[in-house]
Amino acid sequence: METGLWAFGAAVVAFAVTAIIGRFLIPFLHKLNFGQTILDIGPNWHKNKQGTPTMGGIMFIIGIVIATSAGVLLYAIGHGGVDTVGKFVFVGLFYALMNGGIGFIDDYIKVVKKRNLGLTAIQKLVLQFSAAAIYLFLMYLCKDDTSIFVPFVGSVDLGLFYYILMGVGIVGIVNSVNITDGIDGLDGSITFFVCLFLMLIANVLGAFQPVVIYAAAAAGGCLGFLIWNFHPAKCFMGDTGSLFLGGMVCSLAFAMDMQLMLLLVGLIYILEELSVVLQVSYFKLTHGKRIFKMAPIHHHFEMCGWSEMKIVCVFSAFTAVCGIIALLLVIFG
Repeated sequence: METGLWAFGAAVVAFAVTAIIGRFLIPFLHKLNFGQTILDIGPNWHKNKQGTPTMGGIMFIIGIVIATSAGVLLYAIGHGGVDTVGKFVFVGLFYALMNGGIGFIDDYIKVVKKRNLGLTAIQKLVLQFSAAAIYLFLMYLCKDDTSIFVPFVGSVDLGLFYYILMGVGIVGIVNSVNITDGIDGLDGSITFFVCLFLMLIANVLGAFQPVVIYAAAAAGGCLGFLIWNFHPAKCFMGDTGSLFLGGMVCSLAFAMDMQLMLLLVGLIYILEELSVVLQVSYFKLTHGKRIFKMAPIHHHFEMCGWSEMKIVCVFSAFTAVCGIIALLLVIFG
């Protein structure tokens, strides 16, 4: 009950701070002409969104960092100080901020330097793997643990392979979350449900109160951002926001050794990235043929006539179902 109150408070603070900052940030981004350039790789009707302010992820980054930091520290004061799980949370926040910083550089190059593609793929990957290495090293300093939870098996120690697999895995997930940010409200809505179910999993496990607070703040921040990002979006989160969210959901799962559960709860992220890989591979192998009308897969459904709101609702509902299955696996597995 007590943890629930702390979580509710963190969610409300993150929601309020994010929503209020948006009221001032969006006009400021307009003033700076930090508008999104819509590339030709998406549906042609997205050209109507040209000039919509990007880098709006700054608002929920501030909201989540403030709410999480205040919530975890205040909770720690009343419970004997910051424990190992609390350290995981702060290391995770730092990792999310590193990814947000990479996204900020990418967005800055796009909107200020007028290079539509931003960082090159190699530049981005080097930065992302460097951030992942720093994160895994800091987690090692907090607790030398190379195990993950496997349903119906329990804790499985991966040994040295842990760092290789996890390094590749978290960079993959971060980029999957980034790819999912393609239509109004999609990434924020899906990530809200991912954070909600990771919060419930942390609560069920019982020994991860700081993670419950962190996940609740993250969910609240996503909701606060959706006020400004639901269709028709008044601003986009940009790579600043989507890469931060990717780092955040990874750190939530890692704090509980629930990496496999993240793959299930965040299955939409994986399917989005997989659709791009399949599309590009098939296109090259067949010299021009396509599996989907357009990739990532949310654009395929757009080309099939689905509205942006329908895609957001269906993808969010799918994520909620995956979250329920993951929660049941943790409870009974």
